[in-house]
Amino acid sequence: MSTSDRGRSDETSDLPLRLRAALEAAGFTYDAVAGLLGPRAHEALGRNETTPALRRTAEPSPLATLTRLFLLQAAVPADAAGRALPGLVEELEHAGFLRTSGGEARALLDVRPYATETDDLWVVSDLTPGLDGPTGRVPDYHVLGVSPSATSLAQLTMREPVGRALDLGTGCGVQALHLAAHAGSVVATDINQRAVWMAGFNAALNDIATIDTRTGWFFAPVADESFDLVVTNPPFVISPDRSGRLVYREAGLPADDVVSHVVRHAPDHLTDGGWAQVVANWLVVEGRPWDERVAGWVPDGCSAFVVQREVLDPAAYVELWLRDEGLHGGAEYVARYDAWLGWFDEQSVEGIGFGWVNVHKSEHDSAYLDWPYAVEQPVAPAIRDWAAAVTHPFSEHDRLTLRVDVLQETTGEPGAEDPETIVLRQQRGLRRARRVDTVEAAVAGACDGDLTVGQIIDAVAALTEREPAELRATYLPVVRDLLVEGFLTV
Repeated sequence: MSTSDRGRSDETSDLPLRLRAALEAAGFTYDAVAGLLGPRAHEALGRNETTPALRRTAEPSPLATLTRLFLLQAAVPADAAGRALPGLVEELEHAGFLRTSGGEARALLDVRPYATETDDLWVVSDLTPGLDGPTGRVPDYHVLGVSPSATSLAQLTMREPVGRALDLGTGCGVQALHLAAHAGSVVATDINQRAVWMAGFNAALNDIATIDTRTGWFFAPVADESFDLVVTNPPFVISPDRSGRLVYREAGLPADDVVSHVVRHAPDHLTDGGWAQVVANWLVVEGRPWDERVAGWVPDGCSAFVVQREVLDPAAYVELWLRDEGLHGGAEYVARYDAWLGWFDEQSVEGIGFGWVNVHKSEHDSAYLDWPYAVEQPVAPAIRDWAAAVTHPFSEHDRLTLRVDVLQETTGEPGAEDPETIVLRQQRGLRRARRVDTVEAAVAGACDGDLTVGQIIDAVAALTEREPAELRATYLPVVRDLLVEGFLTV
């Protein structure tokens, strides 16, 4: 059966709901699997090592059987598979989920429990490559499961209720499943027809009727439509290979044009006040600041909050993605490595940035933050709070409050009258830190919602015997910065 035929037949099939019933009956949930495996085996599986987990799943319970079959890619006795998936083995084999031979069953697809903050879900994808050894060459139309970048996007996405949402480049549909919990309707698109089938199956498997799956290139399937929220984990890998062979990671466009295209054109499909949120790579080019490069992609009439989370050395970047493709140690490895590095040299590439691009269809200040440090997850509330602060009509009449998680750190010689440095540090959200002077620290510390900012500055002026007007002129802009950066709240 072809992918397209299988996709059409599933539209009226009750296989997804019967499979869901079997998974529920077996207790095949994220928490149950984690409990069965224990921390050591669970963490090892995250490193693609199955041996500890195999030792923990020797007892033939339905939960252990499903874990071995789908997550560990191990052969299980056919009769055990039948007990875990009653009445479904033959149909799942016909649908391409598993294969039986010689009294054993083996998985051909990954069926994985997945948990959000509110729901137990299940996600079908292609098998995780490289368990217990080198990754074999990945098929062209491989559909990733719940990848680290997918998790990063899920944590970045703002979860306020919206009318319509778009999951651009849906893959197996993880983001669409999240979006369905807070959007009236979701459109999920992908150039890979196999991915579109999986996303549709996953919607049915989780009994979600509000996800509309479509096949097409970038925004073509939604050419004349608008959304309140667009999220995407695009095929952002930057390489000289223009074939776009691995569609989950490469689109065949030069350099970082994939991300540039998404950032430039997503606002064409946003309602006023809507957001586009993107997990992406970009080039860090000699002689040009990274933020200047990315800022050039943001259209007029929009604002952006962009966070560069890390910068990879070009050699490390090439090694990462050649391993991902299953080429490490193979005949092509050295030649591909050399050609890729040579291409980076021709482009004057100093590094490859990874981070988050949040585009707001509302004209106000933008922010570009180089922040490789630990943040609180999910980070979405910090993005939301930044937008609220930056659009607030700040004035000296505001009554502000120091955020409860902000701590003050001081350093200096013991016994000195004044500290050498004062740092305000957030314990939540982006966990930003800011060096301040004694006046800034005094003003921030006095912000308890009682006095206005102007009154506080005047009081500090009296204590320091300085002109109130001078201090207002100097420190009102600083107080606004503290508000926008999340140290103070309205």
